[in-house]
Amino acid sequence: MRHPAVAAFLEHLKRERGASEHTLRGYQGDLSVFLEFLRESSGGKPDPDPMAVDPKRLRAFSVWLAGRGYASGTISRRLASLRSFFKYHRRQGSVPVDPTTGLRNPKQPRRLPRALRVEDVITLLDSIPAGSPLEIRDRAMFETLYGGGLRVAELVGLDLDDLDAERGAVRVRGKGRRERLAPIGPEAVGWLARWLGARRPARADEPAIFLNRYGRRLSTRSVDRLFRIRLLAMGLDPRASPHALRHSFATHLLDRGADLRSVQELLGHRRLTTTQVYTHVSRERLIEAYRRSHPRA
Repeated sequence: MRHPAVAAFLEHLKRERGASEHTLRGYQGDLSVFLEFLRESSGGKPDPDPMAVDPKRLRAFSVWLAGRGYASGTISRRLASLRSFFKYHRRQGSVPVDPTTGLRNPKQPRRLPRALRVEDVITLLDSIPAGSPLEIRDRAMFETLYGGGLRVAELVGLDLDDLDAERGAVRVRGKGRRERLAPIGPEAVGWLARWLGARRPARADEPAIFLNRYGRRLSTRSVDRLFRIRLLAMGLDPRASPHALRHSFATHLLDRGADLRSVQELLGHRRLTTTQVYTHVSRERLIEAYRRSHPRA
């Protein structure tokens, strides 16, 4: 059973922040693990009060997570959920001080985004057959992902009214419900036109652009599965997710001289530091090219 303080926080996220069901499930899962820790560290007390914890108890929670084998990235995410939880209750006056102040995330290895080579992306897209409506949909879908650097959730969230074929762009609702206009290029626009001609919705008022075989909005899980099928068919690494097309989009733009600020806007990143990771990818490619080509390398 959820603690009332947790229920109030989730309701705030839903009503006032417009959080998606996926986001709400994530916060609820993180806070449920925290309540599990409190019960275990309180000798099995059935209803421990999360509002009564202090910084020392929160540091113990971080250690407890590490002891259970959680990756550093997962621990950091759970701590971030707690920061949001206590920040909300501090504003509400439910706690006198925020116990997460000074709480540090565990060190974690720097992971560079997995990007595909330009030739691999082109070959992958060109290899998708177009003999059936669903194959045309897949080609339009992955052309749009790569052409606009979209997140998968942004892709499946596209509605018919979001497409501006004349301008070669789509209106995207990104994280935090922030909207942006994303150019997708003539190739994607052309395939979208073919797909819209073959699209058969289950009901006349279905707004989604991309539909499953039953005529309803496609899910992110289905996009992931379809992408891995295409990778396997091409003999490429099936561990890559469709998000690799977004990473490839950013990396290929920077490799060809696009400035970081422009790529930030195209990706819909709120902070420039989030985009800067792609400069490391490009730098690695430069070093690789040097080692491969220079006679003294």
